[in-house]
Amino acid sequence: MTDSTVPTDMKTVGKNGKPRLTGWKLFVRDILVIFVVALLVSVLIKTFLIRSFYIPSESMSDTLVENDRIIVNQLAPDLMALEHGDIVVFRDPGNWLAPVAAPQQNPLAAGVDWVLALVGLSAPDSNDHLIKRVIGMPGDHVVCCNEFGQLSVNDVPLKEPYVVLPPGETAVSQDSFDVTVPADSLWVMGDNRYNSKDSRYQRETPSEGFVPLDDVVGRALLISWPIARWEWLDNYEITFRGVETEGR
Repeated sequence: MTDSTVPTDMKTVGKNGKPRLTGWKLFVRDILVIFVVALLVSVLIKTFLIRSFYIPSESMSDTLVENDRIIVNQLAPDLMALEHGDIVVFRDPGNWLAPVAAPQQNPLAAGVDWVLALVGLSAPDSNDHLIKRVIGMPGDHVVCCNEFGQLSVNDVPLKEPYVVLPPGETAVSQDSFDVTVPADSLWVMGDNRYNSKDSRYQRETPSEGFVPLDDVVGRALLISWPIARWEWLDNYEITFRGVETEGR
């Protein structure tokens, strides 16, 4: 029996005897399946691979400015090693941030924000995280400043082209320091050196100014928004050449 001789009512019945979807119902089902699959893929990517954050302050200017959105690689540091000069997002190690009241949203806006956050397109928790540049790795001896206003890592003075200083200032930090980074921790600093509450100013907190690697969410890869500022973020490998300690 050819298809043309099959009764119409048999064409719309599946092998299990239930009606077969046709027309707009079939279209709607396919759209729903595609949406659910895309949602699951987005959630998996956001959970394990990359996610979005926005920049809430000027501490990383001019590399990152307030309200920039960035894409963060969450495979670092667990599966991909961090390096000197990397820009990292990390959870507050304890009392680095002042308490911030949760923004008031109407139920509709809150629901939309929740869905966008679920797939990594919104970043409602950005105010609970910090973003800085890695200056000291575990075991590093970090000192500032020498007679030229430079900081050094393992006795290697750094020329830091990413640093922003106020007019007339030549020292890359207005306050001196001399620290050795503990195991499994980082020493981090903002690029806007005279306007960054970074490791230098957190010595009285529980982490003593260091960032435990367990608190690192990931490494910032690129500026994703606004489009006019789209660019990959550099870790300035040449700046840190020669600072690596033996055995690491």
